[in-house]
Amino acid sequence: MLATRFHELGLAPPRVARADLPFAPCVRVGDIVYISGQIPERGEEIVAVGKVGEDVSLDEARMAAELCAANVLFWLDRELQGDLDRVVRIAKVTVYVNAAPGFSQISQVGNGASELFLKILGSRGEHARSALGMASLPLGVAVEVDAIVHVR
Repeated sequence: MLATRFHELGLAPPRVARADLPFAPCVRVGDIVYISGQIPERGEEIVAVGKVGEDVSLDEARMAAELCAANVLFWLDRELQGDLDRVVRIAKVTVYVNAAPGFSQISQVGNGASELFLKILGSRGEHARSALGMASLPLGVAVEVDAIVHVR
């Protein structure tokens, strides 16, 4: 169970409510699960808003990326009915960073997400990744993370 694994690591388990949007947070096609971009929200609270390198520090952005990754795992866990043992591997992760002009530590922000996937899933959490600096993100959030996951 995902919440148990988070507690074992001394982390707060994710709490996400499905937004009233015209798309699904998670879609499974065969043995591939596509998880929509997750923002750094805990319940109904958005944790990190603003430009990284200006309003949001590198450390805050890394923590925001970790929270986004936790939310990816939340939806994956729901799709797999609480059985993350069905994860073969996280195949691809994309990290979007709302970057201030000149901020170049985009990859360091992305490490917050990547490291959480490894903590929770071990070697099955190792993935290909892109980390991109963006001019803005939805709701002005600092970071957004999406993923493609191979499952059985």
